[in-house]
Amino acid sequence: MQFDNSPQAIYLQIVDYVCEKLLLKQWTIEDKIPSVREMAVKMEVNPNTVARAYDFLKQQSIIYDKRGIGYFISPEGLNNTISYRKQEFAEKELPGIFRTMYLLDVELDDLKTEFEKFKELYAKNQKLF
Repeated sequence: MQFDNSPQAIYLQIVDYVCEKLLLKQWTIEDKIPSVREMAVKMEVNPNTVARAYDFLKQQSIIYDKRGIGYFISPEGLNNTISYRKQEFAEKELPGIFRTMYLLDVELDDLKTEFEKFKELYAKNQKLF
């Protein structure tokens, strides 16, 4: 995986990766996810970094572990992922979006048509996203 140059810690980028797999329905409730070692190899990071990401995901009740078997998506994993990502979006991304909208004098109604076009395109081409 290529990590972006954001100031976000690598373990949080791994958290985002797992969350995106859930949101895209590539991983579902009770699915076994890669072990710490498997994910570390895939991501080309230290296993301790993946362990930290998995600990964070466990704290959020997105995943759980079965001792000696592995990590699984929790029954409330998708809902908790949505809640977590909405909070992150509201705290970290919306302020910048709102600032740009304000500077450019863009109103929410101006975005509605563009968002509807995006949703239509996404529905047709989900694999592109």
